[in-house]
Amino acid sequence: MDLQKFVAKRSNWTIPYALFLAFFVVLPLILIGVYAFRNTEGSFTLQNFTRFFTQSEALNTFIYSVGIALITTLLCILFGYPAAYILSNAELTRGRTLILLFILPMWINVLMRSLATVALFDFMHLKLGEGALIFGLCYDFLPFMIYPIYNTIQKIDKSYIEAAQDLGATRLQVFLKVIWPLSIPGIVSGIMMVFLPTISTFAISEILTLNNKRLFGSIIQDNMMMSDTMNYGAALSLIMLIIIAVTSFATRTQNDNDLNDGGLI
Repeated sequence: MDLQKFVAKRSNWTIPYALFLAFFVVLPLILIGVYAFRNTEGSFTLQNFTRFFTQSEALNTFIYSVGIALITTLLCILFGYPAAYILSNAELTRGRTLILLFILPMWINVLMRSLATVALFDFMHLKLGEGALIFGLCYDFLPFMIYPIYNTIQKIDKSYIEAAQDLGATRLQVFLKVIWPLSIPGIVSGIMMVFLPTISTFAISEILTLNNKRLFGSIIQDNMMMSDTMNYGAALSLIMLIIIAVTSFATRTQNDNDLNDGGLI
């Protein structure tokens, strides 16, 4: 084989990425699917899935996790959208500097940020619990809401805004009729990046509630760590993956429909 021709061919540069995806993404997903439909003896079974719907602990934890995720996502939208809107209207250099300040916490490990939150609550003499959990989740995932909204608003064609202003629209009308509908894809992306990871997280909830409040990720972790319940943990992981896949497909379809409709109301 001519090494020079092999290197010169662009498609060959994808081979390392393909191997990485095969071994560290596709193969683990296949193993999760295989273990989810097996029992401890290795026989095919659906008991792992029926156990989730019949066992109150796992189901209640999942419902509780969805509630916490909804609250966290709504708070992130409430605080993240105004921040993204203000940053998108700032001067170019100043806006990039400010957005960098919002992204900087993402460069720090999530466990370190959670421990910093514990230290903050201890300094303010506040008790750890559900309130600390929601605060910590918002602190950890707020940048994931701000950046996609900021990026979407930045890409809005300014001619739409100018046309609305020429037709006599007020600043509020411009926002409601132009900016808001065109920024919905960014909001949807932010929701995906906040809501789904919040459900499956476990370390943050254990640290900020002293393990008194458990999220769905904690149930998955506990079962995956034990050999006799690993199959059940794989089934829970597969359920979570299905929810993520269905949600991603639904949001992508909705985004495509919004783009086809012009994105304006």
